[in-house]
Amino acid sequence: MTWEWMSSDPTRTARLPFTALAVLLILSGAAAEIPSRSPDAVQERSLDVRINADRLVSRIMQLAEIGGTEKGGVDRVAFSDSDLRSRGFLRDLMVGAGLAVSVDPAGNLIGRRSGTEDDLPVILLGSHTDTVPHGGKYDGALGVLAALECLQVLQERNLAARHPIEMIVFTDEEGGLIGSRALAGNLTDEALDIKTLSGKTVREGILALGGDPTRLDAAVRAPGSILAYLELHIEQGGVLESQDIDIGVVAGIVGIRHWTVTVQGLANHAGTTPMDKRRDALVAAARFILSVRRIALNEPGTQVGTVGRIRAEPGAPNVIPGRVIMSLELRDLSGDKISALFKEIERDAAVIASETGTMISFDGIDDAAEPAPTDPELRRLISDAARGLDLTALVMPSGAGHDAQEVARIAPIGMIFIPSINGISHSPQEHSRPRDLVNGADVLLRALLEIDRTR
Repeated sequence: MTWEWMSSDPTRTARLPFTALAVLLILSGAAAEIPSRSPDAVQERSLDVRINADRLVSRIMQLAEIGGTEKGGVDRVAFSDSDLRSRGFLRDLMVGAGLAVSVDPAGNLIGRRSGTEDDLPVILLGSHTDTVPHGGKYDGALGVLAALECLQVLQERNLAARHPIEMIVFTDEEGGLIGSRALAGNLTDEALDIKTLSGKTVREGILALGGDPTRLDAAVRAPGSILAYLELHIEQGGVLESQDIDIGVVAGIVGIRHWTVTVQGLANHAGTTPMDKRRDALVAAARFILSVRRIALNEPGTQVGTVGRIRAEPGAPNVIPGRVIMSLELRDLSGDKISALFKEIERDAAVIASETGTMISFDGIDDAAEPAPTDPELRRLISDAARGLDLTALVMPSGAGHDAQEVARIAPIGMIFIPSINGISHSPQEHSRPRDLVNGADVLLRALLEIDRTR
């Protein structure tokens, strides 16, 4: 994957502090109404309209109080009481923004704004508001509240769009992309019976959100019914911050494949078995882990390989490990690259097994997430939107999974990243600067208007 540097005028004006930006937006007449609701009004004013910066940041902080922790993070796992309360908060905001609000059978919370040609395919914006345990304020929440902000600004400015526009709060993203899988027709009965961190099964959780797991077919969107899906998200990495870049234009979401790796050796007495007579499964596992790292590093590209879990048996200090069970995860934007990496890892494992007197076997886990490239035209529109706002941008992959990955099965997708301080995510230390939150939302709004005008 090649990262492309894109910049507007290198002599661009310096960024304004957030408070100055907010004042400037107000003084520039951002609240003025345009009488016409014709599509031409959108075209004429699309380069001028901005989101309400203070309102967006304030709402992110308000939402963070629901499930807020003493350490400044957020504990709002899917289907928990705090998850349900956050949806009530969002529903009220959506109604206040003039949206028609509903909950689909998968529990996805949806707000709709009609278009002047309401039979056209919908433009969909959104993300999720559930978190990992002891997570952060911005992961998912930014995408939801920025989507709401875009729709509210259009309503306040009396700007019509040709296409209907919807914002969506997806169900249980962190637990397995449940809502977006349902939207794409990819949610299985087996997934409904999985017990979540809330203590509820997915089936029970969907019911608690007001959905109906017996009618999931009604949540499925047909291919062609969504003109485009846009998702704004924090980067969850440190590339943008380290290179002082304003906007990440996501080239695609990596595919993810998992295996359980078993190393079978021979357990024996640690005191009486000579070193050259041992069939130590843990030694073989250690070599395997280093092999995964070497192979992932040696190949050109942005692929990653990880052994994140390991268990040695029998686990006694005076017994040579006879068996080791560990995980293997490979990620890349190309499914073919993942397959090629795995074949090389398999070949290396066979050599390690032969040299250590062990057996190494792989059991593929049926939870593969296929790579999801973003739509080239949407990438161009996002890049143009960033340049039009005097922001620098970088085309880059997403190493983490997102709801957009499932939506890509049925519709063109585009994703926008903003910098995450120190690359920290899924943590109370997760933080993005107000100016970056606002920049991302403004790019989202401008891209939305251009999609409505041109596609």
